Amino acid sequence: MSHTFSNSNPIGIVSTFWELINTDFKGENNALCWCRNLEGNFNEIVEQLQLKENITQVDPQDLLALQLSEKGNKAREIILNDFRLLTDFGASPSLNLLKCYERDDEYDFISTDVYSYHVDRSPIATDTFLCTYHGAASDIIANKQAEQKVLIPEIRKKLKELHNGPSEEFEHFLEENYFDLHYQAQPYATPINLGLGHLWRLAVDHPQQKVLPCIHRAPIEKEGEYRLLLIC
Repeated sequence: MSHTFSNSNPIGIVSTFWELINTDFKGENNALCWCRNLEGNFNEIVEQLQLKENITQVDPQDLLALQLSEKGNKAREIILNDFRLLTDFGASPSLNLLKCYERDDEYDFISTDVYSYHVDRSPIATDTFLCTYHGAASDIIANKQAEQKVLIPEIRKKLKELHNGPSEEFEHFLEENYFDLHYQAQPYATPINLGLGHLWRLAVDHPQQKVLPCIHRAPIEKEGEYRLLLIC
């Protein structure tokens, strides 16, 4: 990792998958990183995969069908092993070849797409796992460096106009349309890039969660470059 982390930083560093899944979030820590310097040619895999849509899900069988060099095969083995680790843990990993995500341009005063800082929510206790093997990587920011967009007065006023219903139903309206999941970074905020090859576990908003959910966003893709992302 290229960052120096302080005690007030949201990130905890671990060195094994076992630590990643068994370390509790606490205090301001709501992101755990299994730091890895991966060997292998992930670009070779990306070049051989076929992008069918802006987001194409890649199955392990698709990876196994590729004819790869020794370095390409090493990269494939790393991805397949991550798949096995997460699946054995009980997660449902998905490997995505990404050109771009869908943009939300319905409203000019608030965005609800994944390029906007946001948190994940679940009705059950779970975490978000992700690893970027190739291409641009996501960012996270500390919760104290961001403000919930629905609490910003000018945005809240426009959302109330959009709701145009009973005031007691307004909070439900915000949740139903995912407005309350999105955040605006403070001018002094310092985004932390998740980098390549590291496997991350991010805290999710759910009923049993003891820490604040991790605020993150998808990166703007580099021109002409696809991302290869494992997520669950």
